[in-house]
Parts: sequence; C-alpha cells; structure tokens
Amino acid sequence: MLGAPLMLGPGAATPAGAEGWQGAAVQPGMAAGGCGAGWMGRGPTDRRFIVMMIPHHEGAIAMADLALNRARRPEIRALATRIKVSQSSENDLMRRWYRQWYGQEVPSPTAATLQALPGGPGGAMGMGMGMGMAGLAMNHCGATSLSALSPGPNFERGFLDRMIHHHQMGVMMAAMALGTTQHPELRQLQEAMVRVQSEEIRQMVQWSGSWYGQAP
Repeated sequence: MLGAPLMLGPGAATPAGAEGWQGAAVQPGMAAGGCGAGWMGRGPTDRRFIVMMIPHHEGAIAMADLALNRARRPEIRALATRIKVSQSSENDLMRRWYRQWYGQEVPSPTAATLQALPGGPGGAMGMGMGMGMAGLAMNHCGATSLSALSPGPNFERGFLDRMIHHHQMGVMMAAMALGTTQHPELRQLQEAMVRVQSEEIRQMVQWSGSWYGQAP
C-alpha cells in the first residue's frame, strides 16, 4: 500500500524511521556524475535542502499533471493524484518554514544562490548538482525533461521509468540530508519522503514488471 499524502503540523507524530534507501530506492552509482555527497555543502543542510527540494518536487508535480491528462490506467492516475497532493503539501510546508526560519521567500536554486548560502556548495560536485537542479535538465541527477513524455501508447511506460528515477533522486537527497538537518520538523519530513517515495518506487517497479515484462 502506498503512503498517504503527508500532513504535518505542530505536534504531529514522528513517522517511522526512514527505511534503507539503497537497493530498491537508489541504484548503485547514482551518486556519481555531480550528484554525490558534496551537493549539500558543509554544515547544516536545512536551508540548502529546501532550496533544492522544492524545484525537484515541482518536476514530479508537472509529470503527475501530465499523467492525469494522458494516462489511461487508473492505477497510474491514482498515483499521480497522490504525488501531486503530497508533494504540493510538502512544498507549502517548506516555503512556510523557510519564511519563518530565514525571513525571506525561497530563492531559485541557481548556482549563484547556492554559492551564497551558508556553507557553500561542496566543491565541484555541489556546484554541478545545483546547476542541474536549477534547470531541471540533468537526467542523471534525477531531473526529467517533460518533452520526453510524449502522448501516445508508450506514455505510461515512459512515465513510470522517469518517475522511478526522479523518486530515486528525491530519496537520495532526503536521506543524505538527514544526518545534518537541524530542525526536527524538517527531519521528520525528510524521513517521510524517504519512506513514502521508497514505497512508491517499489509499486512502480512492480507495475513495470507486470505490465511490460521488465523493470526500468
């Protein structure tokens, strides 16, 4: 069963500990090519995580919108609805927290913005990750080109493939940030991201194998 949309607030119960994020969630080698531990920079990761996770969520929401318009299978439409609702809610939370904690709106994750944040990107890897997420164009970092999801009989298979890889990157980002996140409510959100998106990855892999004969 997939996780329900995440609803957090003052006094919310802490979710179960984040499941192991290797194996089904993140494939070996995903940390290569500019997506390694250096993307978060040095020191507390709260501010940088929010700046980079919001556009990552926006990419998933955009893909979910396409699925709601183009997918025929009710399972995919239901998943797209859950993704849109949960990740929109999470973005609203992160924007509110950012205003509360840092006194300003969340900036766009340009290379210059990430360089200016406390801690700075962790060298070339961090800068490469920031630039990739800013444009949502570096497929090896989990971003997705929506133009690749063309309408037609292959849309659903392409959606599963791209959403699986997009979720894998989201799980890796949240899991890597957990160790240095300072705010307990953000850490709770990261744990829920790892748990829920790992469940969704497993479900999508199962569908892909059942419907198309092989996992992405």
